Amino acid sequence: MSRPKARDAEEGGENGVDDAVRALLLLMPRMVGRVKKIPVPEALQSLALAPRHLSLLSYLLFDGPMTVNELAARLQVAPTTVSLLVGDLSRKGILERREDEADRRRRIIGIAADQQPAITAWLAPGAVAWRKALAPLTPDQRHLFVDTLLAYEAAVSGEEQG
Repeated sequence: MSRPKARDAEEGGENGVDDAVRALLLLMPRMVGRVKKIPVPEALQSLALAPRHLSLLSYLLFDGPMTVNELAARLQVAPTTVSLLVGDLSRKGILERREDEADRRRRIIGIAADQQPAITAWLAPGAVAWRKALAPLTPDQRHLFVDTLLAYEAAVSGEEQG
């Protein structure tokens, strides 16, 4: 199956943006459909994981264990929100909390060792696919791509982007 390609804006004149929109209108539903078809590992199916859980798990898988405040900064939510998510996932046996050796008041959050293989098998392919897609781009192109997706998300949600 051939991939849709957005024509260069100069090639399409005023319709260059429309051509890109048409390509994305075909592409986005296929991407979402493919992501939805990624099977949840059997060990995790009964846990009723929501998208907010997946982002948190993806960060822990990609970057390793971290504190609640570090997770909150990456997820762009309040630490109390992350604490609630961590509590939920800890009760389900997905995450574990341990003392920070450098500061015993802090807790380091990580994926439970017995859950690591299932979560890796489930989420790691997405990171591999993004790396493959983004690697050929320059840093500026990657930045533009991410900014474009953020602008699209803001426009769809009705938020203003500054």
